[in-house]
Amino acid sequence: MPHETPLIATIVAGLGLAFIFALVAQRLRLSPIVAYLLGGVVIGPFTPGFVADQNLANELAELGVILLMFGVGLHFSLKDLLSVRAIAVPGALGQIAVATLLGMGFSWVMGWGLGTGLVFGLALSVASTVVLLRAMQERKLIETERGRIAVGWLIVEDLVMVITLVLIPPLAGLLGGHAPGEVAPSGLAANLGLNSIAATLLVTAIKVAAFVALMLVVGRKVIPWVLHFVAHTGSRELFRLAVLAISLGVAYGAAVLFGVSFALGAFFAGMVLAESPLSKQAANETLPLRDAFAVLFFVSVGMLFNPAILIQHPLGVLATFLIIVIGKSIAAFLIVRGFGYSRGVALTISASLAQIGEFSFILAVLGVKLQIIPGTARDLVVAGALLSIVINPILFMALDRFVLRPERQPAAAPKPEAKTEAKPEVEPETPSEPDAGTGAPVAEAQPAPAPLPEDDDIEVVQPTKLSQHAILVGHGRVGSRVAKALHQAGVPLVVIEESQSEVEKLKAEGIEVYSGPAGDYETLELQNLAGAKWLVVAIPDAFEAGHLVEQARKLNPTIRILARAHSEEAVDYLRGLGADAILMGEEEIARGMIRDLLQPEASQPGQAA
Repeated sequence: MPHETPLIATIVAGLGLAFIFALVAQRLRLSPIVAYLLGGVVIGPFTPGFVADQNLANELAELGVILLMFGVGLHFSLKDLLSVRAIAVPGALGQIAVATLLGMGFSWVMGWGLGTGLVFGLALSVASTVVLLRAMQERKLIETERGRIAVGWLIVEDLVMVITLVLIPPLAGLLGGHAPGEVAPSGLAANLGLNSIAATLLVTAIKVAAFVALMLVVGRKVIPWVLHFVAHTGSRELFRLAVLAISLGVAYGAAVLFGVSFALGAFFAGMVLAESPLSKQAANETLPLRDAFAVLFFVSVGMLFNPAILIQHPLGVLATFLIIVIGKSIAAFLIVRGFGYSRGVALTISASLAQIGEFSFILAVLGVKLQIIPGTARDLVVAGALLSIVINPILFMALDRFVLRPERQPAAAPKPEAKTEAKPEVEPETPSEPDAGTGAPVAEAQPAPAPLPEDDDIEVVQPTKLSQHAILVGHGRVGSRVAKALHQAGVPLVVIEESQSEVEKLKAEGIEVYSGPAGDYETLELQNLAGAKWLVVAIPDAFEAGHLVEQARKLNPTIRILARAHSEEAVDYLRGLGADAILMGEEEIARGMIRDLLQPEASQPGQAA
């Protein structure tokens, strides 16, 4: 049915249904991705009732991909990208080759031509940016070794797909389809004696190289300078607008001027900004929009799904699904293991790539448009994508339960080369000052443990041996001050922090630190929450802090929990979940000022309250 405001209708219907189904999924303990996909199926053209605008939904989803890749780039340096090129380049190319061959084999069974099989196989070979990064970010794996490998692998896949999408039109005739108009070479290419395919490949390579060079040479100076200039205006609104303008503008310019994908352009924009001190703030400013548009991405995938394909071609759907989830995973696992990486790293990469997404749809739609593949092949690609996206969170749950969690357990015997040079900075002593939170004397200090092994992968971290200790979540502006005071006072302390640079700094100071996700059951077990005396939640996000407080209170009803908040509503929310004391920044600043005004002799000049 027609709508005067199709954009608004699409956004409202997509987000509204996604929210309703997500509430049900939460109650049933299912992944919210399933809810988002189901919402898309309901408003899609293959189910009765309201039908949203598919083209608008796809464009909105593309915005989510741009913002997501920009955020990943902010946590990914050029050094990180180059450090995994030895595995990411051959790994991605090898896995694409295996998946393409499997797709061609399935095409032969279906009686399709060689060109159809090639395009169909390529569509099954490339993983979804959104799904892969969402799984990595939920587990705080982006900055780990396996996270860098997965992202590097994804970048190589994107580059291959960019080249593929450029080459398919001039090759359509050879692949059994119909080329869109004249593709004969002209100008310089003709003078050099190049045919249409060679000319297209040459032009594509030049454009991609020009874009990368421009971003690494000019962008590394201009983009950080612009954000620093805006930051000095003091306007947070203007800073947020600058971040969005840069991320979207660079992505769009990369696609229009250089023929590079939106995702790849946004990634490089974020990567060149990663060297700026403002990168973390830039990532925070894009987070709300990124999450909203990521939901619309999954809704748009659901809209493409035709449930009739499950009845018409059940074996075809099953075979497509197995190629994506089993065939690609085995190929990725063997490649990663072949390069000498651990079983945990190989399984994580395999699970990350066991799905397909946005590039697969673009390639399948282009193939149908050029009459290279039939509509049935496109429907099988969409069905395989939807099923693989639904199953992907389950694969990661199994990975968490049976692989990552056992790997976190302590080894049977300590390594002989374990570090012993780290010493506590102060002699153990019993402080005379009572604890500010409880009024009880602070526990006697224990020698600081040796720093954890300097490997950024999650499986090397062992459970803490501390007891009657303090657990500090977050080592930012607030948490770092708390950690310093507790460490100097000799209080047994373990810190949970996701920033790798902060983790390394804490290790160097002899403070025990864990770099995994803070709010899940396994992480809290590793910190011996049952034997801890204090939990200090110093992260600013009230929702994430509330989840952590709730989990901690269930695991240790007697622990004293201190948290921070930025509003009265957040204070009530955290107190309702079990926090003993909640400090609000504005209140503490006001109390310090009042104390200094009314009791100046009690204040300490030169120190922050």
